[in-house]
Amino acid sequence: MENIHQRATQTLFDKQLITEEQHEQIVSYRSLNIFSLNAELKIFLYLSVLLFTSGIGILIYQNIDTIGHSIIISLISIVTVVCYYFSFKRAPAFNKSQTYFESPVMEYIVLTANLLTCILIGYLQIQFNTFGTHYGLATIIPTTIGLFSGYYFDNKNVLSIAITGLAAYIGLTVSPQSLLQNEIYNTDSLSYAAIGLGVVLILWNYYSSIIKLKTHFALIFLTFALHLISISCINNIIDSDYYLVFSVILGLSTYFFYISSYKIRSISLFIFAVLYGFIGLNITLFKIIDYMNLTDIFEFILVLSPFYFIGAIILFIMMIKKFNSEIKK
Repeated sequence: MENIHQRATQTLFDKQLITEEQHEQIVSYRSLNIFSLNAELKIFLYLSVLLFTSGIGILIYQNIDTIGHSIIISLISIVTVVCYYFSFKRAPAFNKSQTYFESPVMEYIVLTANLLTCILIGYLQIQFNTFGTHYGLATIIPTTIGLFSGYYFDNKNVLSIAITGLAAYIGLTVSPQSLLQNEIYNTDSLSYAAIGLGVVLILWNYYSSIIKLKTHFALIFLTFALHLISISCINNIIDSDYYLVFSVILGLSTYFFYISSYKIRSISLFIFAVLYGFIGLNITLFKIIDYMNLTDIFEFILVLSPFYFIGAIILFIMMIKKFNSEIKK
C-alpha cells in the first residue's frame, strides 16, 4: 500500500500537478506513518450505546419485581432528559445543509436519547396500557420524535430508526423466520403499503432536494425505498397471480434506483438495485415458462444455467467497474 501511495505521489509530481515543495511535504507526511482511529472509535461508541440500552432492557426484565415500575420509569426518564438536555445545549443552530457537533460523541448522546425514548414509551404501553387500544400511538410518537431529532441534530442513525418506526406503524415487520419462509408481507394490503411507503420516501426525497433540506439524507431515504419496493414486488411475483404487474413495477423501480445511484454516487444503491432487478427478472421468466407449460425446455435451461450465471457474474463485475470509473470522473 505504501508503494502505491509513493507511485501515485510521484505520478502527480511528474505530471506537474503538484510542485516540488508539495511533493516533499507529502512524502514527509507519509513517512510519519500516522493513521486515523476515527472509524474504530465511532464503532466502539456505537457499540457502547447499543450495550447500554440493551443493558437497561435486561435490567428491567430481570428486576421488574424488586425495583418497581415507578423507579424504572423515573430512572429512564432522568437519563433521557439529561441526554436531550446536553444534545440541545451542544447542538449547532438548525440549518438546511449538513451540520456537525463540535464533538462526535454528541451524535451518540442523541442516539442514546432516542433509543431510551423508544424504550420508555414502549414500557409505558406494555405495563400501564397508557395509550389504551390505540397501539399505533406507542409507535408513531417515538417515530415523530425520531424524525424531529434526526433533522434537528442532523443524525442519520436516528433518522434510520425513525423510518423503521414509520414502517412498523403501518404494519411492516421482518423477522429471520419470515425471511426464510417468504412471509415478509403475507397480505396484499401490507404489500401495497410497503410499495406506498417506498414511493412516499422517494417523493419526500425529491421534495427535499428541491427545497435543499438535508440533501445528504438522500441515500437513507432511497435505500429504504429500494428495499421496501423491491422486496414487496419480488414477494408478489412469487405468490401473486398478477406477477407481471409487479414485474413491471420492479423493472421501473430498478431503472429509477439505477439512475439515482449515479446521481448520488452510491455503490450500495447500485448493487442492490441490480441484484433485485436480476432476481425479479429470473423469477418472472420461470413463472412465464411454468405458465406456458414449457416443461420440455427445463432440461435445456439446466444445461445452460452454469454458463448463464457465469456470464451474469462477469457482466455484474463489469458494471461495477464501469460505475466506479464513472463516479470518479
